[in-house]
Amino acid sequence: MTRTPVIEACGLTKQFNSFTAVDGIDFSIFDSECFGFLGPNGAGKTTTMKMIYCLSPRSSGELSIMGMDPERQPVAIKSMIGVVPQDNNLDPELTVAENLVVYSRFFGIPRKVYKERIEELLEFMSLDKKRNARIKELSGGMKRRLALVRALLNKPRILILDEPTTGLDPQVRHLIWEKLRQLKLSGVTMLLTTHYMEEASQICDRLVIMHEGKILLKGNPHQLVQEHTPNYVMEFSFNGCMVRPEKLAEKYACHIEIYGNRCFVYADSEPVLNQIRTDTKIDTRIIRTSNLEDLFLRLTGRGLHE
Repeated sequence: MTRTPVIEACGLTKQFNSFTAVDGIDFSIFDSECFGFLGPNGAGKTTTMKMIYCLSPRSSGELSIMGMDPERQPVAIKSMIGVVPQDNNLDPELTVAENLVVYSRFFGIPRKVYKERIEELLEFMSLDKKRNARIKELSGGMKRRLALVRALLNKPRILILDEPTTGLDPQVRHLIWEKLRQLKLSGVTMLLTTHYMEEASQICDRLVIMHEGKILLKGNPHQLVQEHTPNYVMEFSFNGCMVRPEKLAEKYACHIEIYGNRCFVYADSEPVLNQIRTDTKIDTRIIRTSNLEDLFLRLTGRGLHE
């Protein structure tokens, strides 16, 4: 049976005067999946999200959200989407509950319904004991969880998450990931923008890797790494190191990437990297399996955090 995309883009382009922020990209997103947009700052991720959420009109190309055009039916589309923006825009002078009531009224949710919904979501995100706290009293992690609660008030079919865990400590990040997995299982379709490789690997069913407004690769994150990157990588610093990378590549038939003062040596066999380390006396303990960061570095010559 053919699956119908919830969101579909074909040749989607966004220009700001002479600058092309999103350059003719194609993608399809299906019901109940988490679809990621991976790339560094300036790759076009957030601009793409703004077009999907009807905040920024496309310059050219086609974009369909649940069968609707965001420029012709923005109100209907927004009623079915929840957004966790990159920046915290909660009212610092209001309490947690007051912020949520204001947002519920914006969507025209009846009082009886939003009261139950607020309590349900605060408990879901472990914020029920903070309902009467003012926003300025909350930690960064609590504010991000509250932004997620707010985005779920209208029971959205699609949830847009723009860098949802940036700046958070690992413990809070993992808590939010677990909540997102639960939401996906409940049938919510999620769009995630991130430059955290682990975040994309943990919760995305499929993703695109973006760079300078273009899509370089698309697919399942684990399959992309397996298909486009050797299995293992050794990292070492050039500081005080006399090794010539081109000689390593020639002698051991391995792949070399240079990033700043660090060298990344890729091979399909871990013993090969151990042999290189022994033969050259490279001072490093870092031999690991390849990941999305390595894939992106090979594709662009840039790190995801640039």
